[in-house]
Amino acid sequence: MSSIRIAARYAKSILDLAKDTGKLDTVKKDMELFSEAIGNRDLFLLIKSPIVKADKKLSIFKAIFGDKVDELTLSFFDIVIRKGREELLPEIAQAYVGQYNQMHNITSAEVITATEISEDLMSQIKGKINGLGVNADNVLLNKKIDPTIIGGFILQVGDKLIDASVKSNLTKLRKELVDNSYTKSL
Repeated sequence: MSSIRIAARYAKSILDLAKDTGKLDTVKKDMELFSEAIGNRDLFLLIKSPIVKADKKLSIFKAIFGDKVDELTLSFFDIVIRKGREELLPEIAQAYVGQYNQMHNITSAEVITATEISEDLMSQIKGKINGLGVNADNVLLNKKIDPTIIGGFILQVGDKLIDASVKSNLTKLRKELVDNSYTKSL
């Protein structure tokens, strides 16, 4: 079985347990905290290491996350580590957040702009999101800045992409000019 499917199953089990105990939001925050913490190279290497024993990993996890996460999340980490599946924890955390968002009809979207997003541009982006048939109020917007797009924005919601960047428009214009000059020369 693939690691993605295994991670999804573990995520589903903690999601169901969190739902039953009324801790959905708490565990989501814990999983986001863990996902952020796993960016630390030493912690990442620790969970991937086959040399470090489960008991040592557990004591390190309790030292790092003991007072920062809910007891349910800590118990879940304990079970996963004891089962020898700790290398899947980053994927499990990501799958949990994805399943949580799906449960709450939250759609992830990414917007790339050349500068910080102004209020005017933000309202245009929300209009584009609504135009795609998605409620903009239920969109978790990941903002990125890329000065190479010159201006405008690139919006991706699911598998839909809207490229309203100046760079894209200039590329299209350049292609048209080249095609037209080639056609005229024939």
